[in-house]
Amino acid sequence: MPSLNDGAERITLRIGGVSHEDWLDFEVDSDLQTPADGWSFTVGNVSDTLPEEVQAGARAELRTGKDVIMTGQVDEIEDDIGRGQHTLALYGRDASAVLVDCSAPIFTARDMSLQEVIAQIVKPLGVTAIRIQAEKPLPSKKASIDPGDTAWDALTKAAEASGLWPWVTADGTLVIGGPDYSTPAVDTLVLRKDGQGNNLLRLSVTHNVSARYSEVTVLAQGHGTANADGKHDRRCTVRDTSVPFYRPRIEVVADTDSDEEVQFRARKIMADARLEGLLITAVVKGLRTASGQLWAPGQRVQVKSEKHGIDDIYFVMHRRFSGGRGQQLLTTLTLREDGIWLPDAFPKSKRKRKGKGTGKKGQKGLWNDWEQINNG
Repeated sequence: MPSLNDGAERITLRIGGVSHEDWLDFEVDSDLQTPADGWSFTVGNVSDTLPEEVQAGARAELRTGKDVIMTGQVDEIEDDIGRGQHTLALYGRDASAVLVDCSAPIFTARDMSLQEVIAQIVKPLGVTAIRIQAEKPLPSKKASIDPGDTAWDALTKAAEASGLWPWVTADGTLVIGGPDYSTPAVDTLVLRKDGQGNNLLRLSVTHNVSARYSEVTVLAQGHGTANADGKHDRRCTVRDTSVPFYRPRIEVVADTDSDEEVQFRARKIMADARLEGLLITAVVKGLRTASGQLWAPGQRVQVKSEKHGIDDIYFVMHRRFSGGRGQQLLTTLTLREDGIWLPDAFPKSKRKRKGKGTGKKGQKGLWNDWEQINNG
């Protein structure tokens, strides 16, 4: 499909059978840690009446060629008419928007699988495509939804009890799980001093110690039931020996079902802290990898930068497509340390991480730096 600007492809927004692809400017975000990924499109010099199908709340699909980028809804339409100018702006989010906006159905249940708990939360809101992406998610001994909880709050609570996280794929499928770090890197991004083979327009590397902890302790209890006494001394401590100074954190959890849940919570807090310690932002041309695959969060990518002193594989946490009339079509990637986010989804894959260190610090991965102490 021909492009407006640099010989690349176009992004098409389809609403109620009506498609448009001639954008003044656009942005399409997708982030594994942010619920309800968003998009925005602006049309300049609008001459026609807005089609009846294009209205707030309508289902929307973003595509490029034959590939679906995102499925969701139109949240807001801004129709701006001024002297000699008519601009139309559309804003929307992916298929998880209804889960973020609306309250969860109130229920209490016991001895359900994770899939059953998730289905009971999201199906009343119209989300029916669900996939568990994890090796061995814990069954839910007790699921309780409090009045006022959003569906997304209830969903994340159920997922985090097994060390997992929810997100929505391009086609609108709700996934509960984590990444498989044994999958190969989708591309190699290069920034050499002599410019030979460079495919990066910009690369920013930030190291941050403010969110790191040398030690995380989770203290928890479990309420008693008709068949078992309560437990008040659940405890798990995780230490990160790569932090060279004492930075402790203690988290108190009011109600847990098992010792395993406490361990998941402690490891997740430590993993999230480690994740914040390194941020890499990469900007590349176009929407696709060298092999023709659309850039997407959840991918792994090799980064080689002589000036930054890095040559390793990193994890794509966030991706933004941007461009418009007269603008270059760009992809901005937010990269994090590989093998860190949601480490318990596929425990075996964490040991298959390959690379040559993470630059100046030469870190080999979270797994060689962790010490876990269980009490309770």
